[in-house]
Amino acid sequence: MKSIAIIGGGPAGLRAAEVASSAGASVTVYDAQRSVGRKFLVAGKSGLNLSHSGDIDEFLRTYEKASPNLPLDLWRDILTQFDNQAIQDWVNSLGIKTFTASSGKIFPGPDRYGMKAAPLLRRWISRLHDLGVTFKLQHTWTDISPNKTLTFAHQGSTVQYQHDVVILALGGASWPQTGSNGKWTEILSQHDISITPLTASNCGWETQWPKAILDEAEGLPMKNLIVSAGKTSLRGELVITRYGLEGAPIYKLGPELRQPFQSANTSHPAPEIHIDFKPDLTETQLIAKLGKVKRNFVREARRRWKLDPATCALLKHLPDRGPWRSAEQLASEVKNCRIPLIRPRPITEAISSAGGIAWNELTNALMLQKLPGVFVAGEMIDWDAPTGGYLLQACFATGNFVGKHSANFLKST
Repeated sequence: MKSIAIIGGGPAGLRAAEVASSAGASVTVYDAQRSVGRKFLVAGKSGLNLSHSGDIDEFLRTYEKASPNLPLDLWRDILTQFDNQAIQDWVNSLGIKTFTASSGKIFPGPDRYGMKAAPLLRRWISRLHDLGVTFKLQHTWTDISPNKTLTFAHQGSTVQYQHDVVILALGGASWPQTGSNGKWTEILSQHDISITPLTASNCGWETQWPKAILDEAEGLPMKNLIVSAGKTSLRGELVITRYGLEGAPIYKLGPELRQPFQSANTSHPAPEIHIDFKPDLTETQLIAKLGKVKRNFVREARRRWKLDPATCALLKHLPDRGPWRSAEQLASEVKNCRIPLIRPRPITEAISSAGGIAWNELTNALMLQKLPGVFVAGEMIDWDAPTGGYLLQACFATGNFVGKHSANFLKST
């Protein structure tokens, strides 16, 4: 019987397994860990954000902004075949309801299962077993031959299996403790497949804080800010950490902030963000609120402008700022505070990774042109997205897409 091998037991690989086996294919899922779905479980630890409630055009704009090399027509086709409504219907088919938060984020729940990943994953794996999917765990992929013979390290031995079709769904390089370590890049590079280097995405950024700032503000949040980089501005919250800054706005600004590291132009300016600490007040209104204050400007501003302790620490101790000699000077800084950045946090700490297999290496079925019969899904491909449901949606959608195309390819051979 003709068979499909799927390497990687994350959401992209498991969805591909479900679709291909439902189409009548014999499917085996290989994973290096003792169980599948490790990264899926980590992602759902504090609430499994499956997707977002925006329409298809909003989705495309979101991915396009984060992924400059994205082929939009193909990406639209991939998303529309398994969109945010389809993912909700799929969760419902497993006997679990979905919930759309006021932010537009879609979660499983609310019911007795809460918004966690584990109940959904258990039911999903049970369905895959019922469909006849075979799981071979603790199999670390090490090579592939042109005739689709797969080599694995398994419990101290080298084992090989041959299949008619292969789907690669090994993820990027974030959260390597779950098995997503990016080592597949070395294997595919040996087959002359072009890969955009994997870089940290949706991660914190480093800056050199003076000791006085950390003494006063490490771990403290700064809320209701507008954070800008390049031509993009986002409202949200940041947290001061020992190494720099964390928070949704700086995660989403990653594509703009990474440009100096991706540009061949060595004179490209270093990354930086600009913060408006009081976005709902104009500079003139801030000056008026300080009235006739002539000294102790930060102390008075904390009370009259309702600044949080972390913001006050920055205003007091950022190098090359102050001492503040007027309300006008301080108001200008509060409305446009420049924070120079050094680098993103290591990829092992990132929520996701950018980069991956270049689109020109793939057919419109997401099959590798240099390895016919080998398809790719999930974070292995060169796309990126912010948090908020877009990451999992793309993993599910690409898995769904190659599940269909691999089954069709199997029938045609």
